[in-house]
Amino acid sequence: MSPKELSYIDDALGHEKFLKTQCQEAAKNLQDAELKNFVEQISTKHQQIFDSFYHLT
Repeated sequence: MSPKELSYIDDALGHEKFLKTQCQEAAKNLQDAELKNFVEQISTKHQQIFDSFYHLT
């Protein structure tokens, strides 16, 4: 894998980590159980995407 490709993957990992963290923080502050569950599912999806990118390296 070229250094440029690794840089793209590194950027993608950073973005997914940030998005997962933002979802987790938002879920902590939500009172509506259905909305909280939805945001937690999005957080889990971002973790799965992160894991997929991580295994490319």
